Amino acid sequence: MKTLLTLSLFLCATFVFAQTDKEVASQVEKLRLALIDPTEESLSELSSPSLSYGHSSGKMESQAQFIEALVSGTSDFATVDFQDQTIQVSKDIAIVRHNLAADVLDGGISNSIKIGVILVWQKEKGQWKLIARQAYKLP
Repeated sequence: MKTLLTLSLFLCATFVFAQTDKEVASQVEKLRLALIDPTEESLSELSSPSLSYGHSSGKMESQAQFIEALVSGTSDFATVDFQDQTIQVSKDIAIVRHNLAADVLDGGISNSIKIGVILVWQKEKGQWKLIARQAYKLP
Protein backbone atom coordinates (compact mmCIF):
# COMPACT_ATOMS: atom_id res chain seq x y z
CA MET A 1 0.00 0.00 0.00
CA LYS A 2 2.83 2.42 0.87
CA THR A 3 4.48 1.68 -2.47
CA LEU A 4 1.26 2.46 -4.34
CA LEU A 5 0.79 5.72 -2.43
CA THR A 6 4.42 6.75 -3.05
CA LEU A 7 4.10 5.94 -6.74
CA SER A 8 0.84 7.92 -6.98
CA LEU A 9 2.40 10.97 -5.30
CA PHE A 10 5.44 10.74 -7.59
CA LEU A 11 3.26 10.59 -10.71
CA CYS A 12 1.13 13.54 -9.54
CA ALA A 13 4.23 15.62 -8.80
CA THR A 14 5.74 14.72 -12.18
CA PHE A 15 2.53 15.80 -13.92
CA VAL A 16 2.41 19.12 -12.04
CA PHE A 17 6.07 19.92 -12.85
CA ALA A 18 5.56 18.98 -16.51
CA GLN A 19 2.50 21.25 -16.70
CA THR A 20 4.44 24.11 -15.09
CA ASP A 21 7.33 23.69 -17.55
CA LYS A 22 4.81 23.77 -20.42
CA GLU A 23 3.22 26.95 -19.05
CA VAL A 24 6.62 28.67 -18.84
CA ALA A 25 7.67 27.37 -22.28
CA SER A 26 4.42 28.77 -23.70
CA GLN A 27 5.16 32.20 -22.24
CA VAL A 28 8.71 32.09 -23.63
CA GLU A 29 7.32 31.26 -27.07
CA LYS A 30 4.87 34.16 -26.81
CA LEU A 31 7.82 36.41 -25.97
CA ARG A 32 9.76 35.13 -29.00
CA LEU A 33 6.82 35.93 -31.27
CA ALA A 34 6.31 39.34 -29.62
CA LEU A 35 9.95 40.25 -30.32
CA ILE A 36 9.26 39.73 -34.04
CA ASP A 37 5.81 41.37 -34.09
CA PRO A 38 5.72 43.62 -31.01
CA THR A 39 2.63 45.30 -29.63
CA GLU A 40 2.40 47.26 -26.43
CA GLU A 41 -0.43 44.98 -25.29
CA SER A 42 1.41 41.68 -25.84
CA LEU A 43 4.65 42.91 -24.27
CA SER A 44 2.83 44.40 -21.26
CA GLU A 45 0.93 41.15 -20.76
CA LEU A 46 4.15 39.10 -20.79
CA SER A 47 6.28 41.32 -18.56
CA SER A 48 6.13 42.71 -15.05
CA PRO A 49 5.98 46.46 -14.42
CA SER A 50 9.18 45.96 -12.38
CA LEU A 51 11.00 44.34 -15.33
CA SER A 52 14.80 44.66 -15.44
CA TYR A 53 15.87 44.03 -19.04
CA GLY A 54 19.61 43.76 -19.69
CA HIS A 55 21.29 43.73 -23.10
CA SER A 56 24.58 42.04 -23.96
CA SER A 57 26.06 45.53 -24.38
CA GLY A 58 25.36 46.28 -20.71
CA LYS A 59 22.44 48.60 -21.46
CA MET A 60 19.57 48.22 -18.98
CA GLU A 61 15.90 48.97 -19.63
CA SER A 62 12.73 49.21 -17.57
CA GLN A 63 9.51 47.65 -18.79
CA ALA A 64 8.46 50.92 -20.44
CA GLN A 65 11.84 51.32 -22.18
CA PHE A 66 11.84 47.66 -23.31
CA ILE A 67 8.36 48.02 -24.81
CA GLU A 68 9.09 51.39 -26.44
CA ALA A 69 12.30 50.12 -28.09
CA LEU A 70 10.46 47.22 -29.70
CA VAL A 71 7.20 48.96 -30.62
CA SER A 72 9.02 51.99 -32.10
CA GLY A 73 11.33 49.75 -34.15
CA THR A 74 14.51 50.91 -32.40
CA SER A 75 15.02 47.21 -31.69
CA ASP A 76 13.76 45.50 -34.84
CA PHE A 77 13.91 41.69 -35.00
CA ALA A 78 13.28 40.14 -38.42
CA THR A 79 13.77 36.59 -37.08
CA VAL A 80 14.35 35.13 -33.62
CA ASP A 81 15.26 31.57 -32.69
CA PHE A 82 15.78 30.31 -29.13
CA GLN A 83 18.27 27.42 -29.10
CA ASP A 84 19.39 24.94 -26.42
CA GLN A 85 16.69 26.08 -24.02
CA THR A 86 16.45 24.86 -20.43
CA ILE A 87 13.75 25.62 -17.88
CA GLN A 88 14.10 25.28 -14.10
CA VAL A 89 11.07 25.93 -11.91
CA SER A 90 11.06 26.39 -8.15
CA LYS A 91 7.67 27.28 -6.69
CA ASP A 92 6.68 30.60 -8.33
CA ILE A 93 10.04 31.35 -10.00
CA ALA A 94 11.25 29.98 -13.34
CA ILE A 95 14.73 30.40 -14.77
CA VAL A 96 15.02 29.98 -18.52
CA ARG A 97 18.35 29.85 -20.35
CA HIS A 98 18.85 29.76 -24.10
CA ASN A 99 20.95 31.06 -26.94
CA LEU A 100 19.20 33.68 -29.02
CA ALA A 101 19.98 33.66 -32.73
CA ALA A 102 18.37 36.51 -34.64
CA ASP A 103 18.43 38.69 -37.69
CA VAL A 104 18.01 42.31 -36.64
CA LEU A 105 17.64 45.53 -38.54
CA ASP A 106 19.85 48.24 -37.12
CA GLY A 107 19.21 51.54 -38.88
CA GLY A 108 17.87 49.62 -41.86
CA ILE A 109 21.01 47.45 -42.03
CA SER A 110 20.57 43.70 -41.52
CA ASN A 111 22.78 42.08 -38.90
CA SER A 112 22.86 38.53 -37.48
CA ILE A 113 23.44 38.05 -33.77
CA LYS A 114 23.89 35.09 -31.43
CA ILE A 115 23.91 35.76 -27.70
CA GLY A 116 23.24 33.90 -24.48
CA VAL A 117 20.17 34.86 -22.44
CA ILE A 118 18.85 34.17 -18.97
CA LEU A 119 15.20 34.97 -18.28
CA VAL A 120 13.59 35.05 -14.84
CA TRP A 121 9.83 34.55 -14.73
CA GLN A 122 7.57 34.86 -11.67
CA LYS A 123 4.03 33.62 -11.33
CA GLU A 124 1.88 36.63 -10.44
CA LYS A 125 -1.86 36.14 -9.92
CA GLY A 126 -1.76 32.84 -11.86
CA GLN A 127 0.19 34.30 -14.81
CA TRP A 128 3.91 33.86 -15.57
CA LYS A 129 5.50 37.32 -15.99
CA LEU A 130 9.01 38.17 -17.12
CA ILE A 131 10.70 40.00 -14.24
CA ALA A 132 14.33 39.96 -15.42
CA ARG A 133 16.36 39.30 -18.54
CA GLN A 134 20.10 39.45 -19.02
CA ALA A 135 21.85 38.80 -22.31
CA TYR A 136 25.56 38.09 -22.60
CA LYS A 137 28.09 37.64 -25.34
CA LEU A 138 28.98 34.07 -26.22
CA PRO A 139 32.64 33.09 -26.55
